[in-house]
Amino acid sequence: MDITLRFFASVRETVGTSQESITLPPGVATVGAVRRHLAGRGGAWEQALSQERVLRMAFNQVMCDADTQVKGAAKSPSSRP
Repeated sequence: MDITLRFFASVRETVGTSQESITLPPGVATVGAVRRHLAGRGGAWEQALSQERVLRMAFNQVMCDADTQVKGAAKSPSSRP
């Protein structure tokens, strides 16, 4: 699934971009999983998106928490009921 990400404030300044389109890998199905996936790039990404940092996140312009499902993303087999 392809998604467009938008970065604001200190995250934008740290990673050096305000927007990016990516294809989600299998198993990345929540907003928190997207954050962990991007932080896994290391360097500035890890610094900006570290789990120790409190960040506000939104999905489709609605504030949400890390457990919010990314609509249309495929869940990993281990997360299916």
